[in-house]
Amino acid sequence: MYRTIVCAIGNGPRETAERILNKAAGLLDKDGSIFVIHAVETMPRYMTTSLPDDFQTAAIKDAEAKLTLLCRQMNIPAFIEVHAGSAARVLLAAAREKGADLIILSTHVADITDYIFGAVVDRVVRHAKCSVLVDRKKVQDIS
Repeated sequence: MYRTIVCAIGNGPRETAERILNKAAGLLDKDGSIFVIHAVETMPRYMTTSLPDDFQTAAIKDAEAKLTLLCRQMNIPAFIEVHAGSAARVLLAAAREKGADLIILSTHVADITDYIFGAVVDRVVRHAKCSVLVDRKKVQDIS
């Protein structure tokens, strides 16, 4: 059992977020805490010139509202935090600040950006000072 769990919830499918939150709730100590962390990736200024000035602030507020609603609907008490920045850095900083003893995050289908910039999961697993549970969606056997 874990006292402080950081759950990384990205922009993926709702079922993935639900699976991660259910795992966290099942692994949590009686008096433990779940912190749901989401990162709004920062974009270079040249990419944001056509976006409204408050785009990032609006994205953060929207994510906070959606995550709060999700936790409420699932009846899972959690602290919600949304920060701007690199997902791996945001997660690692949150885990450090909270004194987390577990980080739960999910894999996704790799794309070209993972090969160029590296995957968030790889960075978190490599640099975390606590245990990391990597959730993998079960792929049904087609054979």
